Amino acid sequence: MRLIGDPQNPILTYSSNSKAEHNEDEVSEDLTPQFNAAIAPRLSKLDHLDGYIVMKNSPSCGLERVKVYQENGHPHTIRRQGLFTEQLQKKYPLLPIEEDGRLNDPRLRENFILRVYAHHNFRHEVQAQLSLHNLIKFHSSYKYILMAHNQPLYKALGRMLANIGDNSIEEISDRYFSLFMQALTKPASVRDQSNALLHILGYLKRSVSSESRIHMASIIDKYRHKKLALITPLTLLSHYIEQHGNQYIREQRYFNPYPEALGLRNKV
Repeated sequence: MRLIGDPQNPILTYSSNSKAEHNEDEVSEDLTPQFNAAIAPRLSKLDHLDGYIVMKNSPSCGLERVKVYQENGHPHTIRRQGLFTEQLQKKYPLLPIEEDGRLNDPRLRENFILRVYAHHNFRHEVQAQLSLHNLIKFHSSYKYILMAHNQPLYKALGRMLANIGDNSIEEISDRYFSLFMQALTKPASVRDQSNALLHILGYLKRSVSSESRIHMASIIDKYRHKKLALITPLTLLSHYIEQHGNQYIREQRYFNPYPEALGLRNKV
């Protein structure tokens, strides 16, 4: 299978002849109507999902850079999404979607799983029992994750919740969810993770000795210079927070955005 014609509105074709890759005349069948008819009912049944993994370069399931061929057999310079992925993203614009091959990158894999669990948590903790209280509680628990990923959007979300005005909770929830998932789109940088760690360390200023805090700050600095993985300063900080932190900081999702057994922070 491959895409041909206009990159903005391509045709999905199929041929059993390998020469079709280079010769438009060898294409035997237009699958576009059949394909669209098949995916429509499928898409309507995916609202229970919190993430989707698609296949690189697939004319149906590629996330980006999918080739569309011209009449002369050469691909257009313009690349696009696969047809299914395009429709999936239109119907579920906030759903975390990633290509299989990209998940071999530790940072992209960690970020994808974080977004999957964040999407799941919002659906079950906010949308399932919609109230301003639940929305604010959710936002508070993700404070340092948001800070590490996108500080401007973190501040924008805080302002949104502080200035609800006459907007309904449904409107606020929808706007919040959209910006929230947007904030988590890219992996957090080492610099921004370090900044979040140091902010959390500030909660121990009055309960932990200065020597211990200096030691923790030095470990965070080693992480900042990429001499340690994130799991090292995080584990040390978690130990002190568990013993000396207050309830607010203990409940931060920054410490457990997904199951620890996945070991995702061992390589970022």
